[in-house]
Amino acid sequence: MLNTETPSPRHPDLDSYPTGQLVQALVDDQLDAVRAVQAAAPALARAVETALPRLQAGGRLIYVGAGTSGRLGLLDGVELTPTFSWPPERACALIAGGPGALMKAVEGAEDNASQGAADLQQLQPRAQDVVIGLAASGATPYVLGALQAARAAGCLTIGMANNPGAPVCVQAEIGVVLDSGPEIISGSTRLKAGTAQKIALNTLSSSLMVKLHKVHGNLMVDLQATNAKLRRRALALTQRASGAAPEAAELALAQAGGSVKLAVLMLRAGLTAPAAQALLAQHGGHLRAALEA
Repeated sequence: MLNTETPSPRHPDLDSYPTGQLVQALVDDQLDAVRAVQAAAPALARAVETALPRLQAGGRLIYVGAGTSGRLGLLDGVELTPTFSWPPERACALIAGGPGALMKAVEGAEDNASQGAADLQQLQPRAQDVVIGLAASGATPYVLGALQAARAAGCLTIGMANNPGAPVCVQAEIGVVLDSGPEIISGSTRLKAGTAQKIALNTLSSSLMVKLHKVHGNLMVDLQATNAKLRRRALALTQRASGAAPEAAELALAQAGGSVKLAVLMLRAGLTAPAAQALLAQHGGHLRAALEA
């Protein structure tokens, strides 16, 4: 029996626990998710290094999953645009059963390997793309079908699963095993298996965004300021990175069209917005390199 399906030996009387003990047991069990990702750090580093040149060449991140895993993939992808200004058309997510499965389980959808392949092919995959297959069990046919189609198209394939030796990890070019062990509620992989996948996805995509120069120091200088809170954040980031007074930072941000990265370069290098934009472009959007130049 798979680890993710095996009843946990730790809490056989879970349903009899008083509330405080129940909550503490559920919280403590999540620590296994952190340990699982820590053990997978070398595989995640390899995935970052291998995926980076494909994304630099214009490739897409394509997430494929079913149920919880599919929803986590979608979440990771959609959050890249507001946080890092990653083009939304370059973060695609496929979930078994289609968009309707985001809100309601679609029976049997994850068992259809040919549909996974067909859905992937609909995206017209190319060699620069990075396809991330997600499955707690590691044997979901929908995900395996998509990975097979992705490999046939020359894409880089990354498989994430919560069981050692899982087909999703074996059949992908890079396998990331997140061995989180039996769930405290038997088979409920929305718990620590899902938590481990969430941490691993955060780590993978955030590392890629840092390597793609969308972070300066540890500041997210490529965020999209689309509401009042984020506009305040953009101003604070501009001040911190440039050392400018609030009024100067606000003026530079306005001239930069809201781009923190551009405003910081304008302020620190004494450039106009067009000149700063040209310098950034010359250095591939790398603020540190532009400043050093």
